[in-house]
Amino acid sequence: MPLRYGSDIAEHHAVRTGAGLFDLSHMGRIEVTGPNAAEFLDYALVGRPSRIVPGRARYTMLCHTTGGVLDDLVVYRLTEQRFLVVANAANAMVVRAMLGEHSNGYAVTITDAGGSLIAVQGPRAAAILGDGDDLPYYGIRAARVAGADVLLARTGYTGEDGFEIYSADADAATIWSALAGAGATPAGLACRDTLRLEAGMPLYGQELTVRTTPFHAGLGRVVALDKADFVGADALRRVAAEGTATVLTGLITNGRRAPRRGHPVLDPVSGERLGEVTSGAPSPTLGHPIAMAYVPPVFAKPGTRLVVDVRGTHEDAEVVALPFYRRSPQ
Repeated sequence: MPLRYGSDIAEHHAVRTGAGLFDLSHMGRIEVTGPNAAEFLDYALVGRPSRIVPGRARYTMLCHTTGGVLDDLVVYRLTEQRFLVVANAANAMVVRAMLGEHSNGYAVTITDAGGSLIAVQGPRAAAILGDGDDLPYYGIRAARVAGADVLLARTGYTGEDGFEIYSADADAATIWSALAGAGATPAGLACRDTLRLEAGMPLYGQELTVRTTPFHAGLGRVVALDKADFVGADALRRVAAEGTATVLTGLITNGRRAPRRGHPVLDPVSGERLGEVTSGAPSPTLGHPIAMAYVPPVFAKPGTRLVVDVRGTHEDAEVVALPFYRRSPQ
């Protein structure tokens, strides 16, 4: 996936106002099948995939026994005994290995799924695709796109309505050309990052790491603490009961210099270092810099004034609720 095809700012605005086209074939795709598939995934992951009905999906996480996040995932239930687990590209091998490690005693088969993955995202995505209006958010079904048999899912990582198309490799170029010809703008990794940041969506390796739990990132809702047992259960129950020393929060600044990953967040009175920025950039949609950062809960209330040390320059910052951007209701 290239950083950009032309202008990352133009590609960002194309997704917000029309539709962008992303090649996501680098993402990890793992099939889990068998009579114990649902029971196994309930144990291996923090959520409860057994409650997903065929044709739907859920966002969940794979955690270490310490409670730290190994990856955040989307799990689709294709049939009663067949699930598709979509992992971040950099973590695909880790997810595959850990699922295999946890599968002892379960009647399941774990395989790497092949094929290509293309996403079309934006308010005109359904019109350009010519399909999907009947598909619920986090739904998936068989479809035909550009004459090819595909799996069509209504999900995304941009804050806009959109679809992800799972196809055979041989059909990917035809599908891409058809969607681009219908008006979708090819878009790269740079705008994907500013889009997901505006939407307050975490990125593995920045907001999510093995040193943070779902509760640190404000995503404790995805953890089914009432399950009898699952990987990381003891640690996550402890964190849920005791709280976390830092929490993920949104920051806005009005200076020309945008906070970036690793920049210190300071108490404006004492100058004490409170935490650090995990992601930051100028927001093309909002017209000013935005960032996400981990700070102590007492400093995470919206309206709180903080300071970010941007390469030696102190930039005033205000805590705001996430996300920074929400699309208009359709």
